[in-house]
Amino acid sequence: MNLRQITIKDQLELKKVYFDSIQSLDEKIYSREQKRAWSSQAWNNPSFSDSITQGKGWLLSEESIIIAFATRYPKNKIALLYCKGKFQRKGFGSKLITKLEDDAKKEGLNSLLTEASLISYKLFLKNQWEIIRKEKVIINNIFFERYKMTKNIKIN
Repeated sequence: MNLRQITIKDQLELKKVYFDSIQSLDEKIYSREQKRAWSSQAWNNPSFSDSITQGKGWLLSEESIIIAFATRYPKNKIALLYCKGKFQRKGFGSKLITKLEDDAKKEGLNSLLTEASLISYKLFLKNQWEIIRKEKVIINNIFFERYKMTKNIKIN
C-alpha cells in the first residue's frame, strides 16, 4: 500500500474513486436517485475540484491504482474521504483520517470539522469524532441527511 500526497494530475482518477465509492453504497441506505445526484458532484460542483486543486490531501494506491483518498479544504475541514467499494471496511479510511489529523496538528490547528454521510459518520465516530448535529441538504433537488462533526486535535 502506497500513501502519497495528491497532485492536480490525480484529479480524473480521484473522480473515478469518488464515483465508484458512491455507486457501491447499499440502496437500503441511499436510493439510486440519491447515488446519481451525489456522484454527479464530481463533475458538477466546483467545490469538488477546489478541494483537490487548492486543498491538501493524500491518497492510497495499490500497484499504482488509486483506491482511496481524502482532502482538507479549507484547511480546518475534511472535505472529501472516499474509498473504492471493494476496498471499503479495511482500515484505509481511518489511515487517511489519521494522516489528515496529523497534518493539521503540525500546522497548529486545534480542531477539524466535516460533514459525514450516513455511511462515513460511523467511521468518524470510531476515530473519536463527535457529532455536532444531524442536518438535511439538497443536492440536485434530492434530499440527503448527513452529520456535521468535529474533533479536537489540540496537542496537550
